[in-house]
Amino acid sequence: MNNLVFNKNYFFLFLLLFVTEVLIALYFHDNFIRPYFGDFLVVLLIHCFGMSFLNCNKYKMAIAVLIFAFMVEFAQYFNVVEQLNLQNSTIAKVVIGTSFSCHDLIIYVLAFLFIIGFEYVLAKKKS
Repeated sequence: MNNLVFNKNYFFLFLLLFVTEVLIALYFHDNFIRPYFGDFLVVLLIHCFGMSFLNCNKYKMAIAVLIFAFMVEFAQYFNVVEQLNLQNSTIAKVVIGTSFSCHDLIIYVLAFLFIIGFEYVLAKKKS
């Protein structure tokens, strides 16, 4: 079985979420949309990206994305950017981040639950 596929629907959602994330990064400098909604959307973005190219169980992908998000957040807790001497790298600071927050972990779980619910509803509509 070939695990590599191209799913245009997930890829379209990925692109839509990516553009939304860029717009949030450029134009929202508040205390809610950027830090919370942006983190929520990035979990959806990663899920859609993975599902764009991998023929796998949607729920397992959601779990993998949640684990990845937690790993990145805990990398922030352990100051991985500084540990790797990348504090002058804008890309490293944006991708990995520099400040741990328990609130982010909650947002990631909420995004995960949204994905599970969304995928469940889609599966029910298809059957």
